[in-house]
Amino acid sequence: MSECTHNCESCGVSNCSERSGESLIKPLHEGSKVKKVIGVVSGKGGVGKSLVTSLLASEMQRRGFNTAVLDADITGPSIPKSFGVKQHATGTDEYIIPVSTSTGIQLMSINLILENETEPVVWRGPVIAGAVTQFWTDVLWTDVDYMFVDMPPGTGDVALTVFQSLPVDGIVIVTSPQDLVSMIVAKAVNMAEMMNIPVLGIVENMSYFKCPDCGKEHSIFGESKVEQVSKSFGIEKYARLPIDPAIAAMVDAGEVEKVSGEHIADFASYITEKIK
Repeated sequence: MSECTHNCESCGVSNCSERSGESLIKPLHEGSKVKKVIGVVSGKGGVGKSLVTSLLASEMQRRGFNTAVLDADITGPSIPKSFGVKQHATGTDEYIIPVSTSTGIQLMSINLILENETEPVVWRGPVIAGAVTQFWTDVLWTDVDYMFVDMPPGTGDVALTVFQSLPVDGIVIVTSPQDLVSMIVAKAVNMAEMMNIPVLGIVENMSYFKCPDCGKEHSIFGESKVEQVSKSFGIEKYARLPIDPAIAAMVDAGEVEKVSGEHIADFASYITEKIK
């Protein structure tokens, strides 16, 4: 319409072709800057989603990108422990300052504002979702190239809040090599399609154990299905992470940034090419 003022609130025309849907994306704090947001999701718990989030963030930081992790798993936060972060987040009346890891990754997690890290978060869904939104809007994120959002398992309130409130550029699906992997991936893929968010790839954690003596790979949890599942859903990229006691020990010690990026490097390169 030639008379359009682009102010839909004061417009009385209900069927205007130029009227666009209202965005639900929440604005960052005016001092924040985040270029790309990647959600790390799974259809069920216990598959190593936080590990994959931590490894991807650490690998991106090693490559010279300013990286951040928003821990959206409010009731089961493990990101601070993986990075060995014990100090609390600070702030002012206007914003919260995220905690930085030893290599400079910016972190925000509920455990960084609780008085005791073992204190349970007994909140209802809408309150949890609201906290996640505040981690986006009220935290001063400084020049972030890649933000990884560690999501809780499933497709509930928090996942919906993140997909609607944050400008998610793509998701990474984490699975394990079990028979129900196809169903788990299907749930995540279908939700991503509903929210019009691209699936960047699948990471199969606990894919195999490599014998330190003979070098042979053993499929502890069954044969890998990630290649087959990726093809069936038209997902171009996948990665396989081993069962490695050395990795587990470093994560338990809060030294995930010291874990070699060899198993995730190619996947990280794909992400940087896919969403620049």
